[in-house]
Amino acid sequence: MGLYSTCVPISVLMRAKPSLSHIPYPSSLSSSRTLLPLTTSTNYHHCHPLHRFPLFYSKRNANEDELSSSEEEENKNDDDISSTIYDASNTLTYASSVNTVAFWVCSAIAFGVGLGFKEGIDKASEFFAGYILEQSLSVDNLFVFVLIFKYFKVPLIYQNRVLSYGIAGAVFFRLTLILLGTVTLQRFEAVNLFLAAILLYSSIKLFASEEDESDLSNNFVVKTCQKFIPVTTYYDGNRFITNQDGVWKATPLLLTVAVIELSDIVFAVDSIPAVFGVTRDPFIVFTSNIFAILGLRSLYTIISESMSELEYLQPSIAVVLGFIGCKMILDYFGIHVSTEASLGFVASSLTIGVLLSLANKSDQLKK
Repeated sequence: MGLYSTCVPISVLMRAKPSLSHIPYPSSLSSSRTLLPLTTSTNYHHCHPLHRFPLFYSKRNANEDELSSSEEEENKNDDDISSTIYDASNTLTYASSVNTVAFWVCSAIAFGVGLGFKEGIDKASEFFAGYILEQSLSVDNLFVFVLIFKYFKVPLIYQNRVLSYGIAGAVFFRLTLILLGTVTLQRFEAVNLFLAAILLYSSIKLFASEEDESDLSNNFVVKTCQKFIPVTTYYDGNRFITNQDGVWKATPLLLTVAVIELSDIVFAVDSIPAVFGVTRDPFIVFTSNIFAILGLRSLYTIISESMSELEYLQPSIAVVLGFIGCKMILDYFGIHVSTEASLGFVASSLTIGVLLSLANKSDQLKK
């Protein structure tokens, strides 16, 4: 115990943040979570990373300077190796995400083509219009997911796990809402006007939203979850529930999942009526929703860092929601807009938004 308390392996210090002032004893040495203070008087340079025991010196001499210099160079090399491994891991994750997104997009295209051969071109057009619409709204929703992860300071290694649970819940909730929406629309045609009003309101809200909404402390969904879920102040690995002072409490990871689930329900209030504005077939509404959200986790990995560059995506989505809202009103009064025209408008609006964003980024780089 005495030898260990004066010698901390360099590998531990390299992984620690500069602001860390304590490290835990190994569990084999202490049954309790005793903390070992790190003081400036501890001779860390006596603990060579290649040894399991301390190196003792009778007095300080010039060799210590050489040793310190040698260790600094070795630590620098270790940092370079760690950085290389981290970059390689990130590259692998990014490449895997690209492949996953490509797989789901190709699957959606194959499904739409197969639907066209079986049910006709009209059904295929309805599916693709609904899929493109849902995909664009899902991308817009990722902006909010980024804010949620930042607000709760969710470690990067746990974000995919949270998204996986969020997507699983989204499939169930959306299926429920689609079935309820189908039954309601079949019985009450005037509900179309209510759904159209929701879409027009969402469109206007997106156009008028210029303020920074990165602070979620006053967000209704966040405040509701925090009110009803007792939460610890720390993360306990990847656990959703932990025991704190003999009381079982949720960790911030579970709170994050709850916020994302409720946020997706709020998003569905916009997205599902939008697809109902394109088609009344519940099968097409559901499948277009599912194909759009199945690749959401991998899509998040790809564009989470570059979302701020898609400056004109939100206005283009606002235009699309406004168009679908107007289309639903016209349909109610007997003026029908073809599915092909809707598909062309949705696709061209979103394409223009992305191209304008890329052009704006290019102009900024030139300056």
